Amino acid sequence: MGVWSDSIFPRVLDWMARDNDELKELRTRPLAPAQGRVLELGFGTGLNLPHYPPSVTEIVAVDPNPGMATIAHRRMRELGMTVEHHRISAEALSFDTGSFDSVVCTLTLCSIPNVRAALAEVTRVLKPGGLFFEHGRHAESSVAKWQDRLNPLWKVIFDGCHINRDIAQLVSGAGLALRGIEHPRMRAPRIAGYVYLGRAMRPVAQDEAAGIAGR
Repeated sequence: MGVWSDSIFPRVLDWMARDNDELKELRTRPLAPAQGRVLELGFGTGLNLPHYPPSVTEIVAVDPNPGMATIAHRRMRELGMTVEHHRISAEALSFDTGSFDSVVCTLTLCSIPNVRAALAEVTRVLKPGGLFFEHGRHAESSVAKWQDRLNPLWKVIFDGCHINRDIAQLVSGAGLALRGIEHPRMRAPRIAGYVYLGRAMRPVAQDEAAGIAGR
């Protein structure tokens, strides 16, 4: 990481992603079902914090960027919220298997270098369900072609963000079952504003299902 990634880009991103009516709704909807102990991947500057419902009892955050952490800790203090913050990579989580009731990722999967490894880790640490609000590959091939063309330059400008990742395919490829995925329109350029909003459920093993039924 350099000056752009550590110092400048976190402030740019925090300004770009601050709540307006549209982003407030898109953050609140996927967070609404969250409950219990929650892991948030790509915590960034903590912009999701005001939108967590009362059903969440603990937030554990993961983000390797030190510049993001500085702004996030300031936001935690302002909101009076306690978050267990880890500056580690999502590709190698240091948490026990099945230790989270929910996993949340918002505008995160686009920038994780080894996204498949990260999603494998999500599947491992997750109990039944995860929530996501992401942007990625457009359903229209003409727009997707432009995403492919512009992606190399986009990654440089936006600190590793990919605009052409098929989020649904990546999530389902990690062994998670998609539930109620939506593509709400955003007031953003089509190459960067194709939204994936929904839930992903970890399949319950037969012996685990028997244990749940017996409770």
